[in-house]
Amino acid sequence: MLLTNARIATMATPDGYGLIDDGAIVVQGDRIVWVGAMADLPAAHAAQDATDLGGRLVTPALIDCHTHLVFGGNRAGEFEQRLEGATYEQIARSGGGIVSTVRATRDATPDALLRDALTRVDAMIAEGVATIEIKSGYGLDRETELKMLRVARRIADMRPVTVRTSYLGAHAVPPEFAGDADGYLDQVCIPTLHAAHAEGLVDAVDGFCEGIAFDTTQIALVFDAARALGLPVKLHAEQLSNIGGTQLAARYAALSADHVEYANDADAQALGQAGSVAVLLPGAFYTLRETQMPPVAAFRAAGVPMAIATDCNPGSSPLASPLLALNMACTLFRLTPAEALAGLTRNAALALGLADQGRIAPDMRADLAVWDVTEPAELAYRIGFNPLHTRIFGGTP
Repeated sequence: MLLTNARIATMATPDGYGLIDDGAIVVQGDRIVWVGAMADLPAAHAAQDATDLGGRLVTPALIDCHTHLVFGGNRAGEFEQRLEGATYEQIARSGGGIVSTVRATRDATPDALLRDALTRVDAMIAEGVATIEIKSGYGLDRETELKMLRVARRIADMRPVTVRTSYLGAHAVPPEFAGDADGYLDQVCIPTLHAAHAEGLVDAVDGFCEGIAFDTTQIALVFDAARALGLPVKLHAEQLSNIGGTQLAARYAALSADHVEYANDADAQALGQAGSVAVLLPGAFYTLRETQMPPVAAFRAAGVPMAIATDCNPGSSPLASPLLALNMACTLFRLTPAEALAGLTRNAALALGLADQGRIAPDMRADLAVWDVTEPAELAYRIGFNPLHTRIFGGTP
């Protein structure tokens, strides 16, 4: 495949878009083999039949590196409660929140979970997404956690999309273990991790480190189990308060620390030294009407890559639009459009440990998005507007 007459945002430079005007991309199989200006196209490729893109913008296909999109039911009622003044923590402590989704997910059949998840996946694919991370964590028992992970794996068989799974057994304490978080981790969470790993269902291990979930000592037990299995870790950290989750993630060289609204300068330094990514989730910030912004300036100063994701879930971020997440990251968190796009491409790939995605460069996977715009900033600028012309997945339009 030879793509010509394109404006290419390679996202292959440390800063900015890495723009190539009047560019071309050569694809063989599922790999990019050459990218550059048309004037420099090697003669060996010039004879190929070309697809003229008419000056359109080409970017790496988008990567949503933090979602919970396999779940049962919905939490529209809690949306109303929050509008009437209830806080996320109050709803969770009264039996709502994650636990309410646990009940619905346990009751749902695998086919029902898959059917509903595919509607959300299709919406993301339509906006140029080629890779999606999907977490478990709405089962909190062995049977349902495995059910969720199996459904996530099936999505990649039914749609042209790469799926990376994260085991999130340490998401909340289920009702049957109320007041006994340690018992839940010992009897259910960690044994289920071993079972999921044995079945080939886990790419990474995640946890929710927060006052309404698990503390750093408890999360460390889960991370130790992950390390023994050779699995990378990620962490929901500092979303509602600062209890040391980001520092813990850095000590374990986590792929990412996610949310991080209450992270501080020392946390940013720790992530920078560990090489971890800060995943910013503006959908949850917006939905919960939070006011504590993540320390973006500190992340910049410490050289911490910042990724952006939808956090698609039924409660705190019912968002399935990565393009809206781009806009939110700019308007709510004051990222530049270039930083936001890097957050949904290059840095999102880092947050999933994917070395061959998120950039347009030789030897990278040929996941591309072609847009009916010429300026990359327009992807973040517009609201409720999808300019996707076509998506190329593994070299296939």
